[in-house]
Amino acid sequence: MPKSLDEIIANADRYADAFEAYEPTGNERETPSPVLALQLAVFRRAQAEKEIAEAVAAAREAGLPWSKIGGAVGTTGEAARQRYAHPA
Repeated sequence: MPKSLDEIIANADRYADAFEAYEPTGNERETPSPVLALQLAVFRRAQAEKEIAEAVAAAREAGLPWSKIGGAVGTTGEAARQRYAHPA
C-alpha cells in the first residue's frame, strides 16, 4: 500500500493510464470477468486514495492540525501524518 502522497498519486495515475488505454470488446459491459471487476475496484481505490491525499494536502495548507485530519480519515493524527506528509 502506498504511503507517501507522491506514491499515492503515482499509483492512481498508473491505473488511470491503464484504464484509459483499455478498449472493451462489448462482452465486458454485461458481466465483467472477475479479473476485470477486481481491476476496476483497484482503480476506484487508487482514485479515492488520490482524492484523499489531495484533500489532506489542501487541509494542511489551510492550517488544519494533523489531529483533525486524522479524525476525518478515521485514524490518529500521527498515523495520518505518517501516511500523508510529504517526504523530507
